[in-house]
Amino acid sequence: MKPPPVANVNHRPGCQISSGVQHSRVWNDDVTLAAKVLPLSDTAAPSAAQARQRNARLVLATIFVLLGIYTLKSFLPALAWAAIFAVALWPAYQWAQRWVKPGKHNILLPFLLTLGVALIFAIPLALLGVELAREAHGLSDWAKAAQDNGIPVPQSVQNLPWGGGKLADWWQQTLSHPHPAAGLLGHADTHALLGDSREIGAGVAHRLTLFGFMLLTLFVLFREGHTLTAQLRTASRRALGDQGERIGTQIIASIHGTVTGLVLVGLAEGAVLGVAYAIAGVPHPALLGSASAVAAILPFGATVAALVAALLLAATGSVVAGAVLFAFGAALAFATDHFIRPVLIGGATKLPFLWVLLGILGGLEMWGLLGLFLGPAIMAALILIWRDWVKPV
Repeated sequence: MKPPPVANVNHRPGCQISSGVQHSRVWNDDVTLAAKVLPLSDTAAPSAAQARQRNARLVLATIFVLLGIYTLKSFLPALAWAAIFAVALWPAYQWAQRWVKPGKHNILLPFLLTLGVALIFAIPLALLGVELAREAHGLSDWAKAAQDNGIPVPQSVQNLPWGGGKLADWWQQTLSHPHPAAGLLGHADTHALLGDSREIGAGVAHRLTLFGFMLLTLFVLFREGHTLTAQLRTASRRALGDQGERIGTQIIASIHGTVTGLVLVGLAEGAVLGVAYAIAGVPHPALLGSASAVAAILPFGATVAALVAALLLAATGSVVAGAVLFAFGAALAFATDHFIRPVLIGGATKLPFLWVLLGILGGLEMWGLLGLFLGPAIMAALILIWRDWVKPV
């Protein structure tokens, strides 16, 4: 028996299919079959290439960052100081923006704040230079007279309450005669002093250059602060997620607290000590008060300043007044270092007093004056990372 003939569907009434549709079905079937039989490595090739490109970009960026740091290594302290001043003065800059017409603050306010920072340093240094130049001639005359006639025993040495007599006798036997005094002052070589003065001049010129670069960087940070803040926030989120922004906020709060706790409290402490010096009768109370304000920025610096002032007062014969002055200065320094500063510095970042003290002292030893601000900021970031790490899941 023959099989029944197969009906041609193309000629069935009502069911005709064009040749174009038929070719479309065949092409779709071929694509589906090709997708099924293609090896998995070929479909994963684009993602592997993207990973290699991403790693190459990361390596290239790391190389250029290291090269940039090496190129700017002499200017890194200036950049760090500019960043610290910008963070510390940013609230004042935002407040001043409310009082300036739109479109003017992008140049005027950055210039005024940068000028203010420059004057804070320039005015005291200029006054100090004028005073040194004024005293240079008198110092030269004193050295010449000391070589010819010796150095007489100061009255303050004779008035010392402890050991004043022995020290006055030693002074009388050695420095009061022309020959020992000339031998002591004659060690200064003119050529050596000239060479030292040249080195000092070169160092001063270098630091003035860094100071100018710091001011220029500070101006740019004020002007582009909003844009830079947004970029840093985006970069921290991409690199570290939400924790990156929290670490940045912690560092900024630590710098604000350090500026308030060290600088402002130190200046206030120096003002109080200056008034105490004037009441007690210490010589040059304004000058010693200014020096005490600078020393009070450092931990335990006010105690040392009060001790020096008390010794000067005791050298004039006011032993009791000197002891009372030292007790007052020590008590003031104890109160500020153990109660006020921990609250201002550690309260903003919830940093314990021990870590605040370690950050200040360790930063000062490692980074110099810059470490006064970098040390607490680093400790604040470390404590935040530690607390997130040990937080119960």
